[in-house]
This record gives sequence, C-alpha cells and structure tokens, in this order.
Amino acid sequence: MIASLGPYAGFIVLSYGAAALAAFGLTFWVVLDHRRLRHTLRTLEAQGLTRRSARAAARLAPETSLDAKLETQA
Repeated sequence: MIASLGPYAGFIVLSYGAAALAAFGLTFWVVLDHRRLRHTLRTLEAQGLTRRSARAAARLAPETSLDAKLETQA
C-alpha cells in the first residue's frame, strides 16, 4: 500500500498522522473544557446564581406548573 503512494509516501503518511493527531487533540481539549465549564456552572448555580435564560423563562411562564396543566387536561 505505502509503495503505491510513490516517492512521497513518507510525507503523505506523516501528514495524515499529524492531521489525525491534531483532530484528536482538539477533540480532547473541547471535551475537557466542556467538563470544566459544566463544573463551573454547577458551582455558580449552587451559590444561587442563575442563567439569564432561566430567569427569562420563569418570568414568562404562567404561575401553574407543567404537571398541573397535564393533570387538568387528562
């Protein structure tokens, strides 16, 4: 297989290896960053801080909960 790549086989294989290593490295970095941010968000919410979207949803939501609505519809 490598012989069929011609005289540049080594360069081609190393290039694919470098690209794969970069892709795996970036994926690993994103996963670790996601975990760190999720932990930070949980810590902030435990301190009583809420997200703006959660506050807006609570402000727009009617006083009855979704469970109460479902019970009245059944």
